[in-house]
Amino acid sequence: MPTELVFRDDAYAREITARVVSAAPEGVVLDRTNFYARAGGQPGDVGALRWTGGEMVVADTLKGPEDTVLHLPAPEAALPPVGTEVAAVLDWARRHRLMRMHTSLHLLCSLIPGAGVTGGQIGADKSRLDFDLPDPPTKESLTEGLNALITADHPVSETWITEAELDANPGLVRTLSVQPPRGSGRIRLVRIGDPAAPVDYQPCGGTHVRRTGEIGRVEVAKIENKGKANRRVTLVLAGE
Repeated sequence: MPTELVFRDDAYAREITARVVSAAPEGVVLDRTNFYARAGGQPGDVGALRWTGGEMVVADTLKGPEDTVLHLPAPEAALPPVGTEVAAVLDWARRHRLMRMHTSLHLLCSLIPGAGVTGGQIGADKSRLDFDLPDPPTKESLTEGLNALITADHPVSETWITEAELDANPGLVRTLSVQPPRGSGRIRLVRIGDPAAPVDYQPCGGTHVRRTGEIGRVEVAKIENKGKANRRVTLVLAGE
């Protein structure tokens, strides 16, 4: 049975109740989870599973077989009994930083239109995107543009389209190295800004803040040459 992905509908669900479907050193499967499984450059969540008389520290979260989610126990951690009801508790401070970073990278995409994204990585301390771009803008201009979009406090929302609709609009996909997951018949799109004139609009399965103003000030730390036309842009949350 697939794991219900609570974070898809509510990225702010810091703690939920769930039931243990299976438990092994390779991972604990719950019937539902607020933990994001590592994918698309976003790290897996960490935190804890708590039940009456016990607790398991979650060291990472990965995708499991048949659309399940594996909550990886820390070394020597006790495993919850199958069938037990647990509280799934996120390390919220880390997750929220990742949400702010991830949304910032969408804004960065909007400032470099037309350039394909060849790679990326989201981190709590720094994040980066690689662009197929021989002549990138300056660090200063990108930093200024990002903070203007953040200060504008644009709403962040999601919508779903069919795979056929995505095929009819291939320009929605900015990533050259990773394609949106297929097979369910639906593709999740994340939109920043007014639906009539969005700042950014592209397929994404990750977690984001509700409004850009929640991100806080960011800074482009560096732009590196990673190949003939590959430029790596690294962001940090300024003053943190």
